[in-house]
Amino acid sequence: MPKPDAWAIALVAALLLPDPGSPTEGVRYAPAYADPASVVGPETFPARDSSQEPGASLTVYLMTIGQGDAIWERFGHNAIWIQDERTGRGVAYNWGMFDFGQVDFIPRLMRGTMLYWMAPRDPEASLQESRWTNRPAWIQELALTPEQKAELQAYVEWNALPENSHYRYDYYRDNCSSRVRDALDRVLGGRLKQVASQRTTDHTYRWHTRRLLRDMPAAYLGIQFVLGPDADEPLTGWEEAFLPIRLMDEIRNVEVPDGEGGVRSLVVQERELVPSSRPPEPSDIPFAFPLFLLVGLLWGGAVLVLSRKGVYQGFLARLSLLALAGGWALLASIGGTVLLAAWLFTDHVFWYKNLNLLQVNPFFLPLAVAYLLVLFPGSFPRWARDLAVALGVLAGVGLLLGIIPGIGQTNGEILAFTVPVNGALVVGSFWLWDSSGTRPALSRTDVSEVRSEPGPG
Repeated sequence: MPKPDAWAIALVAALLLPDPGSPTEGVRYAPAYADPASVVGPETFPARDSSQEPGASLTVYLMTIGQGDAIWERFGHNAIWIQDERTGRGVAYNWGMFDFGQVDFIPRLMRGTMLYWMAPRDPEASLQESRWTNRPAWIQELALTPEQKAELQAYVEWNALPENSHYRYDYYRDNCSSRVRDALDRVLGGRLKQVASQRTTDHTYRWHTRRLLRDMPAAYLGIQFVLGPDADEPLTGWEEAFLPIRLMDEIRNVEVPDGEGGVRSLVVQERELVPSSRPPEPSDIPFAFPLFLLVGLLWGGAVLVLSRKGVYQGFLARLSLLALAGGWALLASIGGTVLLAAWLFTDHVFWYKNLNLLQVNPFFLPLAVAYLLVLFPGSFPRWARDLAVALGVLAGVGLLLGIIPGIGQTNGEILAFTVPVNGALVVGSFWLWDSSGTRPALSRTDVSEVRSEPGPG
């Protein structure tokens, strides 16, 4: 698969979530694949009577593939595998297809209007990719009636047609796993949604994203920064099935009629087809707050030290101050512009209403320009000091909103870094303005007049 060669693409690709599989040149049917018994052993998948009843010769599996190393593989992948025992033809229907080389890929990625598509693949090809990349793979046989199997096959074959295959991708609400979930729920008459929606979790979209990206610091930081408060709403089991592993877990809770007046589990049997030496997915989020706070305090402390009058006079100190204070102001202006533009001009709805805009915003840009003037002693303007104060007040408001339960968003790590740095800019700007010589000085006449004034008593 082509790989993006810009970090910005990789960062946004982190939000694209589940594994895309391999890009194709349009939709095509995969070659036939032998019966699953040839992979896992006949004792696991006993032979069935293939009558002429529609769907009777079909066996349906949910195929789930675990984490990979690439940023777009961190959330797993899945597909619906339909095996026809009468013809020996097996097809894995996969909704996670995209191609970095497709027309308008970058503009659509940035606007949040990505187009994914569904395509059938050879199940063995998917399993072989899992072996090569050391990713575990499981299948679960589903207890569908012949009518449901026939309906599911008709639906996925219709969906695989070129005119029906593409869809607007949403990394949380409409991705490859949610499409698999919806297709199964369709033939189950809503039973999967009914059961999964009754379970409310303590997890959020942000929580899962932080958990799965915990060992990728750059992507972790980027995701924490761009996600707004909508990513902090508790999820139901139905919503949590945007992750393939969670969907695999969720269908174990579903029961269906057994045809004899009782019920049975939707999952007939399951098996790990591709073992992996990879450790299991992280089960919790990292406790990174102290690290963010430490970096923020060190950065802010360095700005304060370099802003003091005795230190500020040296050229090397002024150059360092420009790098730390001016560099942060520039980064804050760029980051704030990205958040504001995403809110106003894109469909990245989970970036909207982002309270990190109180910590970083486009108004930091003039402050970044003002810090260029520290290279020339006596040039730090009063308006820059006033602007730093205003931006510091906004940062303080953001901190208050962040610590009041139920009002803000889960951005404690971002606050731990930005609040100390923004506070240091406020204090440092007063020191710089005071030592710059721009404050109006008293003339000798003024001094004489002051000294000639009679004192008390």
